[in-house]
Amino acid sequence: MKPVKIGLLGLGTVGGGTVRVLKRNASEITRRAGRDIQIVAASARSLDKARICDTTGIRLTADPYEIVNDPEIDIVVELIGGLDPAQDLVLQALDAGKHVVTANKMLIALHGNEVFAKAREKGVMVAFEAAVAGGIPIIKALREGLSGNTVEWLAGIINGTCNFILTEMWEKGRDFGEVLKEAQALGYAEADPTFDVEGVDAAHKLTILASIAFGIPLQFAKVYIEGISGITALDVTYAEALGYRIKLLGIARRTAEGIELRVHPTLIPARRLIANVNGVMNAVLVKGDAVGPTLYYGAGAGAEPTASAVVADIVDVVRTLTSDPDNRVPHLAFQPGAIADIPVLPIEAVETAYYLRLSAEDKPGVLADVTRILANHNISIEAIIQKEAPQGGSQLPVILLIHKVRERELNEAVARIEALPTIGGSVKRIRLETLG
Repeated sequence: MKPVKIGLLGLGTVGGGTVRVLKRNASEITRRAGRDIQIVAASARSLDKARICDTTGIRLTADPYEIVNDPEIDIVVELIGGLDPAQDLVLQALDAGKHVVTANKMLIALHGNEVFAKAREKGVMVAFEAAVAGGIPIIKALREGLSGNTVEWLAGIINGTCNFILTEMWEKGRDFGEVLKEAQALGYAEADPTFDVEGVDAAHKLTILASIAFGIPLQFAKVYIEGISGITALDVTYAEALGYRIKLLGIARRTAEGIELRVHPTLIPARRLIANVNGVMNAVLVKGDAVGPTLYYGAGAGAEPTASAVVADIVDVVRTLTSDPDNRVPHLAFQPGAIADIPVLPIEAVETAYYLRLSAEDKPGVLADVTRILANHNISIEAIIQKEAPQGGSQLPVILLIHKVRERELNEAVARIEALPTIGGSVKRIRLETLG
C-alpha cells in the first residue's frame, strides 16, 4: 500500500517536534497505522532559520498555500496557530478533499462548527487532539473512552502558564507580577501574556471540552472568563491556612437549568489530587455517571508532548482513510444531527461556594453588620478568619468562606457590604469548588 503523504504548515516548536517524533518512531508508527507516513513538504515563514528537527527529504516552502494545493498531499497538518491565515488554509484544504490535523484551539473554539460542517460536506476528517492539554489524550478519552457515560461535569487546569505562576506564589509566597516576569523569561508566558493570565486560552480549550462532553455546539462567546491577575500572595496564604489551594480552573457542568461554562481562579481542597498539580503541568478531572471521577494528567505544552497528540491524530486519520465517512467517530463525539442546543447559563445564575476577603474597621459591631447582610440574603457562613491589622493601619483583613449561593444573590449582598462605612474598598471574591 502506498505511503500516506503529509504536508506540514508551520515548523516552529510543535512542528519541529512532530517531525522528530515521526522520524524517530517511524517503524512503530507504521506498525500501528498499517501504512508508511511521510512528511513530504513543510511551510515556514523563514526557510533559513535553525530548526529543532532534521528536515532532510522534506520540501520546504515559505508559501503554505503551495502545500494546501499540492495534489500529492493526503493530510494537511496545521500548526501555525491563530486565525489568519490558518482558518483560510484549513478551509481550503478541506475544499480540496484533504484531511486536516490541527493543534489550533482558537480556530476550533471560534470556528469549529463551520470547519466540521465543511469536513462533513467533503467526506474528510478534522482531528484536533493537540488543541487541548498538549500531550494528554483528553479529547479521545471524552469522545471515545467515556462514550458510555453521561458526563456530569469536568474541571481542568488547562493553562500551564497560570499554573506555574500560582504554584510559585503558593510555594514561595511571591507576588503575581514578579512571577509573571520570570514566566516570560523562561518562555512559559508570551511578551503579551493577556491570553494566558486573563483566562482566554483556557476558555478556548474549555469550549472544546464542553462541546464534546455534553454534545452542544461550540460557543466560546458564552464562556464566563476571569483571569488570575487579581490574585495576591495574601489570598494564596489565607487559602492555604483554610486547607485550600488556588488554581485557574475551566469548569463545565450539566445542571437541570442548563450548562455552566466558566474559567476563573478557584479554591480547591488541598487534599484533592488536582489541587496538587503544580508547575506547568495540566490535568482534567471528569465525572461520568457510570465511571465516577477520572483524572487525566500530563504535559500541557512543549515540542514533543504536543507532537505526541499531533502524531496520534495522524495515525487515527490514516487508519480511517478507507472507511465509510458516515461511520467515523464524530468530531464532537455525538452524531451531527444529535447536537443539542442546551442553554448555557449566565454567570449570575451559577451556584458556587465562595472565599471573601474584606478590609474592616477594628471596632465592635462591624462583623455583625456583615453577617446580618449575608443572613438577609440567605447566605450561610462556613468559616471566618480575622487577622490583625497591618502595623499602623486601622483596618484589619477578614476572610469568610460561605456556602453555595447563586451569584446574583451574592452580588446584591456584596454591594451592600461594600456600601458600609466601616468597610474599606471592594470585597475580594474567589469561587470555591470541592470537586467531590
